[in-house]
Amino acid sequence: MNKEESIRFASRYLEDLLSFFGINVAVYATAEEDVIQLSVPSTSLNSLLIGRNADNLRSLQHIVMMALVTKNAELTRVNIDIANYKRQREDRIAAKAEGWIAKVRETGEPMTINLNAADRRVVHKVAQDYSDIETHSEGEGRERKIIISKI
Repeated sequence: MNKEESIRFASRYLEDLLSFFGINVAVYATAEEDVIQLSVPSTSLNSLLIGRNADNLRSLQHIVMMALVTKNAELTRVNIDIANYKRQREDRIAAKAEGWIAKVRETGEPMTINLNAADRRVVHKVAQDYSDIETHSEGEGRERKIIISKI
């Protein structure tokens, strides 16, 4: 299954999965950097689909990824965003990162924050705008943390 077929399959698969919950919506699909981006519009069941700490959202991503793997799709990585939840979260984390960086710049003391991989990526991206700040991650699995320090 080529890239275009992978994108169409993932979109249809997610639409079918959502219809199981009685949600009949069109899923908007694109691909960026070999990751299929699936966007689900807002519905009355957003909280169910996202779940506590976005656990249900990650589970939906995993289900769609495994379906793509079994179909030998060219693209198998999937990012699902429901009602712009991830985009809004990224904006909140970026704003927090600005505050953390300001504090590190002011005090000169490094700061260690426990974040998931997606949130760490946002902080790394924000920190790139500062020539006097560096970030790196330490630890394994759920214990992985980001360290923000002054150069």
